[in-house]
Amino acid sequence: MTELAVVILTHNEEMHIGRSLDSIAGIASEVFVIDSGSTDTTVAIAKAKGAHVLPHPFVNYAKQFQWALDNAPITAEWVMRLDADEIIEPDLAEEIRSKLPRLGPDVVGVNLKRKHVFMGRWIRHGGRYPLLLLRIWRRGAAHIEDRWMDEHMIVSGGTTVVFEGGFADCNINDLTFFTQKHNKYASREAVDVINQRLNLFPRPDDLSTQATSWQASAKRFVKEKLYNKIPFPLSTTGYFLLRYFVQLGFLDGIEGLIYHFLQGYWYRFLVGAKVLEFERAISHCKTKDEQRAELARISGLKL
Repeated sequence: MTELAVVILTHNEEMHIGRSLDSIAGIASEVFVIDSGSTDTTVAIAKAKGAHVLPHPFVNYAKQFQWALDNAPITAEWVMRLDADEIIEPDLAEEIRSKLPRLGPDVVGVNLKRKHVFMGRWIRHGGRYPLLLLRIWRRGAAHIEDRWMDEHMIVSGGTTVVFEGGFADCNINDLTFFTQKHNKYASREAVDVINQRLNLFPRPDDLSTQATSWQASAKRFVKEKLYNKIPFPLSTTGYFLLRYFVQLGFLDGIEGLIYHFLQGYWYRFLVGAKVLEFERAISHCKTKDEQRAELARISGLKL
C-alpha cells in the first residue's frame, strides 16, 4: 500500500475527530493532528486512535496548515489534507487504496469531489456538488495559499487527476455554531477583499488550473475579477438567485432553503457589509502601516 500521511487541524472538535479518524483508518499510514489549544477531549480522542498530536497556536487556517507541512515529521510519499468534520467515504477509501499506488511520476496531485451535508441532508444543488478540491499530493510538491479565507493547496512539478469517490463535509454542530463561524469567516474574507483592492500585504497569485482544480481557479477568477467589483447588495442578491433558482437549489428541500439563504445570501451580504465597514474605518489612515494597524484592530485579526 502506498504510504499516505493525513493532516488534520483541530480546536474543540470532540464531536467530529473520532469519526474523521475512523474514516481514514484503512488508508492512512500516519496521521498528524495539529491542535490549537482544545479544551475538550479532542486531543485525548486523537491520541487514543493513534494520531500524532502537535500543539501550535492558531493565527489562520493557511498559516496553521503550512506550519504542519513544514514541521510535522511526515515520511509518507503522499499527503492528504482533511478537516476534522470531513469523512472519507468507503468508495473513496477503496479508490485511494487501488489507484494511488499506480499513479505515474508525472502526477503530483489528486482532486477530490466533496459533498456538503447540512442539517442531515446532502446538498446536491445550487452549484454545491461536486466541489473539486485538491486534497492529496506528493510530499514536497505542494504548499497552501497564504490567505485569510478560501485558501487552496497549490502543487507544482507535474499534473493532477480526479478521483470519483465521495468525501463529505458533515458538521453536526447547531445553527448557532454555523452562524458564529461564518461571522468569523466574513471578517477574514473582507480582509482579503480589501487587500485585493489596496495591496496592504503580499497576495498569492499562483492559483491556476495547473496548480489546483479547474473549478477552484475559475471561481477565484470570477470572484476577484467580476463579483467583488459589483456593489454588494446587487452581487449578493444575484448570487443567491443564481444558486437557488438557476442552479436548482430549491430541490434541496427546507434544509436547502436554510443553507442556500444563510451561506449563499446572508454570508455573502455580511462579507460585503464588513468590507464597507472596514474601508470606512481605514479611510482616514495616511500610510499603509496605519491602514494595516486599523484593519487589524477592527477585524480582530493578527494581520
